[in-house]
Amino acid sequence: MLEELKLVKKIQKKGDRNSADRLIRMYYDDIQRFIMKQTRDVEVSLDLTQETFISMLQTIAYFDEKKSSFKTWIYRIATNKTIDYFRSKNFKNNTKNISLDDIEPIDESNFTDMLDNKEISEKICKYVSGLPNELQKIFRLHMFAEYTFAEISKELNQPESSVKTKYYRIINTLRKEFKNE
Repeated sequence: MLEELKLVKKIQKKGDRNSADRLIRMYYDDIQRFIMKQTRDVEVSLDLTQETFISMLQTIAYFDEKKSSFKTWIYRIATNKTIDYFRSKNFKNNTKNISLDDIEPIDESNFTDMLDNKEISEKICKYVSGLPNELQKIFRLHMFAEYTFAEISKELNQPESSVKTKYYRIINTLRKEFKNE
Protein backbone atom coordinates (compact mmCIF):
# COMPACT_ATOMS: atom_id res chain seq x y z
CA MET A 1 0.00 0.00 0.00
CA LEU A 2 2.89 2.33 0.75
CA GLU A 3 4.33 1.69 -2.71
CA GLU A 4 1.07 2.58 -4.45
CA LEU A 5 0.83 5.87 -2.53
CA LYS A 6 4.37 6.77 -3.63
CA LEU A 7 3.40 6.03 -7.21
CA VAL A 8 0.22 8.11 -6.92
CA LYS A 9 2.16 11.07 -5.52
CA LYS A 10 4.70 10.87 -8.38
CA ILE A 11 1.87 10.85 -10.89
CA GLN A 12 0.09 13.74 -9.16
CA LYS A 13 3.21 15.91 -8.84
CA LYS A 14 5.20 15.07 -11.96
CA GLY A 15 2.83 13.23 -14.27
CA ASP A 16 5.36 10.39 -14.14
CA ARG A 17 4.52 7.86 -16.87
CA ASN A 18 6.61 5.06 -15.38
CA SER A 19 4.76 5.37 -12.08
CA ALA A 20 1.43 5.36 -13.93
CA ASP A 21 2.45 2.23 -15.82
CA ARG A 22 3.50 0.45 -12.61
CA LEU A 23 0.28 1.43 -10.84
CA ILE A 24 -1.84 0.18 -13.72
CA ARG A 25 0.09 -3.11 -13.82
CA MET A 26 -0.53 -3.58 -10.07
CA TYR A 27 -4.31 -3.45 -10.50
CA TYR A 28 -5.03 -4.30 -14.14
CA ASP A 29 -5.69 -8.04 -13.78
CA ASP A 30 -7.84 -7.66 -10.64
CA ILE A 31 -9.97 -4.91 -12.18
CA GLN A 32 -10.36 -6.82 -15.44
CA ARG A 33 -11.48 -9.97 -13.54
CA PHE A 34 -13.87 -7.87 -11.43
CA ILE A 35 -15.51 -6.47 -14.57
CA MET A 36 -15.41 -9.81 -16.43
CA LYS A 37 -17.34 -11.54 -13.62
CA GLN A 38 -20.13 -9.05 -14.19
CA THR A 39 -20.21 -8.67 -17.96
CA ARG A 40 -19.26 -12.24 -18.93
CA ASP A 41 -17.79 -10.78 -22.11
CA VAL A 42 -14.02 -10.61 -22.64
CA GLU A 43 -14.11 -7.72 -25.13
CA VAL A 44 -16.45 -5.64 -23.01
CA SER A 45 -14.41 -6.32 -19.88
CA LEU A 46 -11.22 -5.25 -21.65
CA ASP A 47 -12.88 -2.07 -22.92
CA LEU A 48 -14.30 -1.20 -19.50
CA THR A 49 -10.97 -1.93 -17.84
CA GLN A 50 -9.29 0.45 -20.25
CA GLU A 51 -11.96 3.08 -19.58
CA THR A 52 -11.43 2.59 -15.84
CA PHE A 53 -7.72 3.29 -16.06
CA ILE A 54 -8.17 6.22 -18.43
CA SER A 55 -10.62 7.71 -15.95
CA MET A 56 -8.21 6.98 -13.11
CA LEU A 57 -5.41 8.86 -14.87
CA GLN A 58 -7.70 11.76 -15.77
CA THR A 59 -8.87 12.19 -12.17
CA ILE A 60 -5.87 11.06 -10.13
CA ALA A 61 -5.18 14.66 -9.14
CA TYR A 62 -8.35 14.47 -7.03
CA PHE A 63 -7.45 11.23 -5.26
CA ASP A 64 -7.18 11.85 -1.51
CA GLU A 65 -5.67 9.09 0.61
CA LYS A 66 -7.42 10.54 3.67
CA LYS A 67 -10.84 9.77 2.18
CA SER A 68 -10.20 6.22 0.92
CA SER A 69 -7.51 3.77 -0.01
CA PHE A 70 -6.36 3.67 -3.62
CA LYS A 71 -7.84 0.19 -3.97
CA THR A 72 -11.24 1.42 -2.85
CA TRP A 73 -10.98 4.40 -5.18
CA ILE A 74 -10.07 2.35 -8.28
CA TYR A 75 -12.80 -0.22 -7.59
CA ARG A 76 -15.32 2.62 -7.25
CA ILE A 77 -14.32 3.84 -10.71
CA ALA A 78 -14.62 0.30 -12.13
CA THR A 79 -18.01 -0.19 -10.46
CA ASN A 80 -19.30 3.07 -11.90
CA LYS A 81 -18.01 2.19 -15.39
CA THR A 82 -19.76 -1.18 -15.18
CA ILE A 83 -23.02 0.40 -14.02
CA ASP A 84 -22.77 2.95 -16.84
CA TYR A 85 -22.20 0.14 -19.35
CA PHE A 86 -25.32 -1.75 -18.31
CA ARG A 87 -27.31 1.46 -18.18
CA SER A 88 -26.19 2.39 -21.71
CA LYS A 89 -27.33 -0.99 -22.99
CA ASN A 90 -30.80 -0.29 -21.62
CA PHE A 91 -30.53 -3.26 -19.29
CA LYS A 92 -33.25 -1.81 -17.14
CA ASN A 93 -35.99 -3.71 -15.51
CA ASN A 94 -38.95 -2.27 -13.74
CA THR A 95 -37.38 -1.32 -10.47
CA LYS A 96 -39.14 -3.05 -7.64
CA ASN A 97 -39.31 -2.01 -4.04
CA ILE A 98 -38.07 -4.70 -1.74
CA SER A 99 -39.95 -5.03 1.52
CA LEU A 100 -38.26 -5.99 4.78
CA ASP A 101 -41.19 -8.31 5.41
CA ASP A 102 -40.10 -10.44 2.47
CA ILE A 103 -36.70 -11.25 3.96
CA GLU A 104 -36.04 -14.80 4.99
CA PRO A 105 -32.73 -16.33 6.03
CA ILE A 106 -30.88 -17.56 2.98
CA ASP A 107 -28.03 -19.82 2.08
CA GLU A 108 -25.74 -17.46 0.19
CA SER A 109 -23.64 -20.31 -1.21
CA ASN A 110 -26.60 -21.57 -3.31
CA PHE A 111 -26.97 -18.13 -4.85
CA THR A 112 -23.23 -17.92 -5.55
CA ASP A 113 -23.45 -21.27 -7.34
CA MET A 114 -26.12 -19.78 -9.60
CA LEU A 115 -23.67 -17.10 -10.70
CA ASP A 116 -21.35 -19.77 -12.09
CA ASN A 117 -23.94 -20.48 -14.79
CA LYS A 118 -23.20 -17.94 -17.55
CA GLU A 119 -26.78 -17.60 -18.83
CA ILE A 120 -28.26 -17.07 -15.37
CA SER A 121 -25.40 -14.76 -14.43
CA GLU A 122 -26.12 -12.56 -17.45
CA LYS A 123 -29.83 -12.42 -16.54
CA ILE A 124 -28.98 -11.56 -12.93
CA CYS A 125 -26.57 -8.79 -13.97
CA LYS A 126 -29.20 -7.45 -16.34
CA TYR A 127 -31.78 -7.47 -13.54
CA VAL A 128 -29.38 -5.85 -11.04
CA SER A 129 -28.69 -3.09 -13.58
CA GLY A 130 -32.29 -1.97 -13.14
CA LEU A 131 -31.83 -1.42 -9.41
CA PRO A 132 -30.89 1.97 -7.92
CA ASN A 133 -27.15 2.72 -8.09
CA GLU A 134 -26.63 2.30 -4.36
CA LEU A 135 -28.04 -1.24 -4.43
CA GLN A 136 -26.02 -2.09 -7.53
CA LYS A 137 -22.84 -0.95 -5.78
CA ILE A 138 -23.57 -3.04 -2.70
CA PHE A 139 -24.28 -6.12 -4.80
CA ARG A 140 -21.35 -5.68 -7.19
CA LEU A 141 -18.78 -4.86 -4.52
CA HIS A 142 -19.76 -7.82 -2.36
CA MET A 143 -20.33 -10.44 -5.07
CA PHE A 144 -17.68 -9.52 -7.60
CA ALA A 145 -15.00 -7.51 -5.77
CA GLU A 146 -15.43 -9.63 -2.64
CA TYR A 147 -15.59 -6.61 -0.35
CA THR A 148 -16.70 -7.30 3.20
CA PHE A 149 -19.83 -5.64 4.51
CA ALA A 150 -17.61 -3.49 6.73
CA GLU A 151 -15.65 -2.27 3.69
CA ILE A 152 -18.83 -1.51 1.76
CA SER A 153 -20.26 0.24 4.81
CA LYS A 154 -17.21 2.48 4.98
CA GLU A 155 -17.27 3.09 1.22
CA LEU A 156 -20.95 4.13 1.21
CA ASN A 157 -20.84 5.81 4.61
CA GLN A 158 -23.73 3.70 5.90
CA PRO A 159 -24.12 1.47 8.95
CA GLU A 160 -22.92 -2.07 8.30
CA SER A 161 -26.30 -3.44 9.37
CA SER A 162 -28.02 -1.35 6.67
CA VAL A 163 -25.63 -2.60 4.02
CA LYS A 164 -26.23 -6.23 5.06
CA THR A 165 -29.99 -5.75 5.08
CA LYS A 166 -29.97 -4.21 1.61
CA TYR A 167 -27.69 -6.92 0.26
CA TYR A 168 -29.82 -9.76 1.60
CA ARG A 169 -32.96 -8.08 0.28
CA ILE A 170 -31.37 -8.06 -3.16
CA ILE A 171 -30.39 -11.73 -2.84
CA ASN A 172 -33.89 -12.73 -1.73
CA THR A 173 -35.46 -10.76 -4.56
CA LEU A 174 -33.12 -12.38 -7.07
CA ARG A 175 -33.86 -15.84 -5.71
CA LYS A 176 -37.59 -15.25 -6.11
CA GLU A 177 -37.15 -13.70 -9.55
CA PHE A 178 -34.98 -16.56 -10.81
CA LYS A 179 -36.40 -19.48 -8.83
CA ASN A 180 -37.35 -21.31 -12.03
CA GLU A 181 -33.90 -20.93 -13.57
